[in-house]
Amino acid sequence: MIFDLVNWVHDHPSIVIEILGVATALAYLYFSIRQKIWLWPLGILTSLFYIYVFFKGSLYADMGLQFYYFILSIYGWYFWLYGGRDNVRNSLKITRVNKRMLIYLIGAGIVIYAFLVIALKTVPPLLDIPASDLLYWDAFTTSASILATWMLARKILEQWLIWIVVDFVSMGMYIYKGLYLTSGLFLVYSLVAIYGYFEWKKSIR
Repeated sequence: MIFDLVNWVHDHPSIVIEILGVATALAYLYFSIRQKIWLWPLGILTSLFYIYVFFKGSLYADMGLQFYYFILSIYGWYFWLYGGRDNVRNSLKITRVNKRMLIYLIGAGIVIYAFLVIALKTVPPLLDIPASDLLYWDAFTTSASILATWMLARKILEQWLIWIVVDFVSMGMYIYKGLYLTSGLFLVYSLVAIYGYFEWKKSIR
């Protein structure tokens, strides 16, 4: 039986890596709701797993997003430790977005979305790889996720609202691509993002 299992793992590396990605992502989500610093090393592992998964699924914007997540996980790890009160580790408090920041975020989101659409149209032919599937939706979820991850690293409450939208859209995309484990993960993400929003809001009060 063990030999058969080893052979199955060898023959289905994409499924195994997707399972590992789902497992680390769920742990990441739990620690993010609980505001525990362990979410960031788990975020690093999840990014590495999903770089492979999305490359195999020809979702190149999502794959590129995982590189961004990797870098932001390092940044978030540092900022959650040292971005709070002077000389007090892990003292960063939850804040809310203000009008000025909202304008900047909307502007940045439009610029990032336009850049991604252009890149997804032009880069695959240059590299002689399949065109990105669901190009516009792929660019939308990627640009919104870039903003939401930065907001998470800064511990801003409204990042959960962005994740709710992103997760529902992503779930539909992954069902279309046949990534059923990942689509199930994003259903969980959607529900937990709603819960996370109210938990963080309660923490502010």
